[in-house]
Amino acid sequence: MTRPHVVVVGGGIVGSAVARRLTLSDPRPEVTVVEKETAPGRHQTSRNSGVVHAGLYYAPGSAKATLSREGVRRLRRYCDERALPYEEVGKLVIALDEVQEARLRDIEARARANRVPGLRWLGPDALREVEPHAVGRAALHSPTTAITDFARVAAAMLEDAASLGAAVVTGFEVTGFDRRGDRVEVRGADGRRFVADRVVIAGGLQADRLARLAGDGPDPEIVPFRGEYHRLVPSAEHLVHGLVYPVPDPRYPFLGVHLTRRVDGRVLLGPNAVLATAREGYRRRDVDLGVVRGLVSSRGFLRFARANLRTGAHEVVGSLSRHAFVERVRRYVPEIGLSDVVPAPPGVRAQAMDPDGELVEDFRFSRVGSVLCIRNAPSPAATASLAIAERVVTLLDLG
Repeated sequence: MTRPHVVVVGGGIVGSAVARRLTLSDPRPEVTVVEKETAPGRHQTSRNSGVVHAGLYYAPGSAKATLSREGVRRLRRYCDERALPYEEVGKLVIALDEVQEARLRDIEARARANRVPGLRWLGPDALREVEPHAVGRAALHSPTTAITDFARVAAAMLEDAASLGAAVVTGFEVTGFDRRGDRVEVRGADGRRFVADRVVIAGGLQADRLARLAGDGPDPEIVPFRGEYHRLVPSAEHLVHGLVYPVPDPRYPFLGVHLTRRVDGRVLLGPNAVLATAREGYRRRDVDLGVVRGLVSSRGFLRFARANLRTGAHEVVGSLSRHAFVERVRRYVPEIGLSDVVPAPPGVRAQAMDPDGELVEDFRFSRVGSVLCIRNAPSPAATASLAIAERVVTLLDLG
């Protein structure tokens, strides 16, 4: 009997996890991973803070909540098996005033509903026992929140898949999908083609464009947000032991500038969240006129922009002024000075937006015939990648 052929579009951590899980299936399908860059994992997978999220923020029962908790268990085990870094450095979410403390209680309730282990509520003195240089009115401590190197994890997953027969094809930019009965032909810009029984689109920043090429609807669309980072100079790295986060501003759907120790010992500050004018707009001067036209003609985006104008302006100030950026960090670790901070490489978050201007809060999957589209998989998708892969293989229904 001929083995079914599955083409995975996208070689980031989610696509790599899906490819690996497919090669572990019985019976094992033929698997081809196609990636438009010259090497896999060049975008969100390698441009992030490396945090393995424990599940504090996500609505109980949501895909993010269930898959991140399962993903943590699978990722910890996988890193141990493959001798990859995985350090439970712990995380403090710090409230500075009474209003933030009330919001932090809501986060605690969500985290407990999601069965995040080891949670502790700390006062101003107790939080300094965890982070001696931090200050605040109160904090929620998640001791099992961890860090890893997601680029190395994704590379290991792809190595596993390749060792079991998966083909990894780089420099393959998908330009179309053609139906051939129950099968799908995946066309590349250079003329190469693959015929598949199933296709999985794990395209990250290009996910909506690829889904539309496959015949899926226009929504949700991806809106790129650039996350800019700084880092502490080596002489100041002792000021942060683990992870220090603010209480998120409910007016804006991101976690706010935080401090993150990485597995290499460096400490990142960030990211902020500013609108990018290109899907892979890592620099302010990266402008894709097609992206700009799409945003200004989108009623949903314009509605979002109006609703978040003040907060968006606040983010832009932090982007343009290193002093303003650092002052936000100093609210939590006052000993950090401007001379302790240098720029670090940015990332771009692929955030899906619905037509009404609401940012999609949960992972979202859709199906068009033989094509399964992962339409929204920003953070914590890296944390949840192995659990997402399990769900995708179930949804593929290979028989």
